[in-house]
Amino acid sequence: PDAHRSHSQSPGILESKNSLDLLEILGNLSYDDSNLTFLDYDAAPCHNQYCPLFQRVAPTFLAITCAAAALGTGALLVALAKRPHAWGWPQSRALVAQLAVGTGFFAALLPPVAAGIWQGWRLGAGLCRLTHLLWHWSLFAQGLLVGSGSCSTAWCRWDPRSRRLAVAVWAGALLLATPAAFTSGTVAAPEISCIRRSVDIRSPAYLLHLALCLCLFLLLPAALLVATLAVPRLRASWEPGVGVRWLFFGLWVPYGVGLAVDFLLHARLLQPTCGTFEHFDYVLGLSEGLGVLHCCLGPAALLAAGLR
Repeated sequence: PDAHRSHSQSPGILESKNSLDLLEILGNLSYDDSNLTFLDYDAAPCHNQYCPLFQRVAPTFLAITCAAAALGTGALLVALAKRPHAWGWPQSRALVAQLAVGTGFFAALLPPVAAGIWQGWRLGAGLCRLTHLLWHWSLFAQGLLVGSGSCSTAWCRWDPRSRRLAVAVWAGALLLATPAAFTSGTVAAPEISCIRRSVDIRSPAYLLHLALCLCLFLLLPAALLVATLAVPRLRASWEPGVGVRWLFFGLWVPYGVGLAVDFLLHARLLQPTCGTFEHFDYVLGLSEGLGVLHCCLGPAALLAAGLR
């Protein structure tokens, strides 16, 4: 979750990139004395106060999530070392270990993001892009790991075959995450902030990034679900412990839907209403916050499944 200050005459209000683009769509905006953005839309003022709330709540949420993720990931790695045979296909030790690395990698990025939200981004545009690159690298790697673990026995043991697959997964995830670096940047306002999208909604880089995110968060879990139901071998392997790996997709699917709706609004394929203006940022922010919880809930669920 990212935000930046608007370029309006009201420096006291913090506006997200989504809010700015919705403002442009709705048009005819002004600011009252209480720093509340409003639009006379069907004679009813439209107020969007998401970003001030986000700036107050997000750092604490990210800090607590990071601490819980560190504890859960650490406990999972200790259990993997002390009980190497507790996990078997399709929830193998090699796969669980890499998922733990992925969630730990993701959680390690939360402190700088929280600090950036709280005090403004002071690390420069280059590190802003690097942060988004690593953030999405972790997400794509975990998605590909869950996908490959759901339909392949390659993770049954750590041998040359599984090592080659691991290299391919992590290298492929880095390649898929690269467009995120080109679509992010910093915005100079009263305080510099790091934002997710600093390019036009129709730019090739953003369209590619959006397409890859939708494939990860929506198309991949849908395809895996269909394959699991259609293939007897995969269906037979479905047991309560296996479902914990699907927690990743369950937590991120709402955000994928939010990204799709966000694009439709920015591209003016959907007509925003006053209610959309007031509430969509909350929906998108909450869905991303739900996805972020995977870094603490995932290790805990995997640990519970392995120790059952």
